[in-house]
Amino acid sequence: MTSLKPYLIRSIYEWIIDNELTPHLLVDAENPDAVLPEDFIENGKIVLNMRPEAVQDLTLGNEEIQFNARFSGNPMRIITPTIAVLAIYAKENGKGMVFDPEETDEPPTPSETKHKKPQLKVVK
Repeated sequence: MTSLKPYLIRSIYEWIIDNELTPHLLVDAENPDAVLPEDFIENGKIVLNMRPEAVQDLTLGNEEIQFNARFSGNPMRIITPTIAVLAIYAKENGKGMVFDPEETDEPPTPSETKHKKPQLKVVK
């Protein structure tokens, strides 16, 4: 089954834009697949302004989010896996959604589903 997270990100992004607010994305900058401006990372996280006037070529894909933006006047291609997105919200009122960083919709790997010996306790 595909992850629900990218669909929620897209729908909340549209809702924020439809209400003429500024969408911000909170990203786990420690994700090894993320391409982010290092100078703007704080405590392993970064907030990205995603308003249409601030970004170009925005792609809100199922596996990753990509766009072009300027940071301190320097152009950069931003790439973040959707799994690294911690929250999407409107800057003006904070409305949006926070995602559990541990939560994934991926099926468990075979090593995670190995059968273990049952552990029983005597309950008196």
